[in-house]
Amino acid sequence: MEKSPSDKKDLAVHLNSLVRSLPDKPGIYQYYSADDKIIYVGKAKNLKKRVGSYFNKSHQGGKLRVLVRQIADIKFIVTDTEMDALLLENNLIKKYQPRYNIQLKDDKTFPWICIKNEPFPRVFPTRHLVKDGSTYYGPYASVRMMRTLLDIVKKLYPLRTCKLNLSPQNIAKKKYKVCLEYHLGNCLGPCIGEQTEADYLETIAHIHSIIKGNIADVINELKRRMHEAAEEMAFEKAQMLKEKLELLEKYKSKSTIVNPKINNVDVISMIDEEKLAYVNFLRVVNGAIVQAHTIKVKKKLDETSESILAFSLLDFRQRFESHAKEVITPMHPGIEIPEVSYTIPQRGDKKQLLDLSKRNAQYYQQEKRKQAALIDPDRHKKRILNTMMTDLRMPHPPKHIECFDNSNIQGDYPVAAMVQFIDAKPNKKAYRHFNIKTVEGPDDYASMEEVIYRRYKRLMDEEQPLPQLVIVDGGKGQLSAGVKSLKALDLSGKITIIGIAKKLEEIYYPNDPLPLYLDKTSETLKIIQHLRDEAHRFGITHHRKKREKGTIKSELTTIEGIGYGTAQKLLWKFKSVKKIKQADIEALTTVVGQSKARLVFDHFQQSKPA
Repeated sequence: MEKSPSDKKDLAVHLNSLVRSLPDKPGIYQYYSADDKIIYVGKAKNLKKRVGSYFNKSHQGGKLRVLVRQIADIKFIVTDTEMDALLLENNLIKKYQPRYNIQLKDDKTFPWICIKNEPFPRVFPTRHLVKDGSTYYGPYASVRMMRTLLDIVKKLYPLRTCKLNLSPQNIAKKKYKVCLEYHLGNCLGPCIGEQTEADYLETIAHIHSIIKGNIADVINELKRRMHEAAEEMAFEKAQMLKEKLELLEKYKSKSTIVNPKINNVDVISMIDEEKLAYVNFLRVVNGAIVQAHTIKVKKKLDETSESILAFSLLDFRQRFESHAKEVITPMHPGIEIPEVSYTIPQRGDKKQLLDLSKRNAQYYQQEKRKQAALIDPDRHKKRILNTMMTDLRMPHPPKHIECFDNSNIQGDYPVAAMVQFIDAKPNKKAYRHFNIKTVEGPDDYASMEEVIYRRYKRLMDEEQPLPQLVIVDGGKGQLSAGVKSLKALDLSGKITIIGIAKKLEEIYYPNDPLPLYLDKTSETLKIIQHLRDEAHRFGITHHRKKREKGTIKSELTTIEGIGYGTAQKLLWKFKSVKKIKQADIEALTTVVGQSKARLVFDHFQQSKPA
């Protein structure tokens, strides 16, 4: 229900009094709507200054203005440090999922390795996390990686797989009998008291180390035990330990991807889109990746890359219980974590790790797009076209776009090119070249006016469909020339036409002196740039061919009976007209045949000075 002016005034007074009473301390603030729901949670170094900025500034973003209009109440929690505020903000956002906070879109189907909280703990894969004190490792984006780990564990250590309650009382009562796994040697029989809990827990400690990536510690322990067994003449036991060592060394060699000296490091990177971001996290121990995960982040208030990176980094470190002292990152996330340093590598092994993380984020992005395309093949196309329609203030989605570019060198061989995109993708069979016919000298404006008139006059005459959007490569001058042609064809107002200036990527509209600046990461700008670059490439290729043909014509095709094709064959073989002049009749004959060779040879012989 619409608030009355008096209600709005009372609300403004209420919010103003709340802001004025806020402390100059770090903490988190919560915005509530009129129906008492949390709509936004934020952190601040200084609560009074940060919250006050929402009500003292004229906000550029439309979403931010909508948020401020919906605030009916403010609550806050003071913390000791900014870091505490950041952690609390992270937890509250995950708990309440406020409407205007970013959302971490996690794939809940990824598996984990569980070490069960029970006597003689079992080790098994699961997709369900239960808060019962058990230890969970993951999630594993690669099921193969998880299975490899579990296979290593199974080959190294005999563990129980049964679900029996192996309490000391039940074992003492001899309540259970051994199963087939015991007879196969895959279990040492803790259910009947043949393996002590202390011995079993030592095995579990090794498994924790392996999963965490601390393989070196386990290898050293196995070596020590192997040497002890050999000294005691227990050669069968020593051989068994040796085989386990070889298995671990093989696994370690496959896991190492960079310098093994890189130890206990977190790596984070992201792919930033207009409305989404994909953030990848790698956990590296002794040069081996022991954990890897990627999430999708849905933006709500045009959050910066730094803020998304900071929020995601804290979430990952909490989730994976990481205490790494170094974080490799493409940029400083804008937060300081106690006893943690940031590395922004430019080269070397750490740069390789960062690149690997970014590739993982890209693969995840591509995978999500493919999944969306399978569910709704037209969804991606519709979203892009609707985004372009909104960004460019068009009445209809630009399903059919054409872009024009001129090419000439000091007025010589003036040509133009037109490229066409259908559903935001190149339609190369519809690309067209234009030789300028009515313009003499270097006049880009007149050339643009001519080709646009010719293009749409022909489409109208042939009753072909017209584009919804026309783009001209250039600023106000080229755009005015295009508008003039559309007016002459009575198409003004029926087709949206814009110009793009190269220097600052400004978008110009007819009769609007101020250009439009699109966000550099926006899909709309990227598609416009792709169109412009395609038109430029296509036009330059045609211009180069025409220039080469013109050069050949001036030198060789003046010879009667010699055409462009023959001249080109000669130039391909001899590389220059000078060498053609010096060639004998036999050399010319091998390239173009006897009759054509005679024409060329005689022509240049006659032109030699007596």
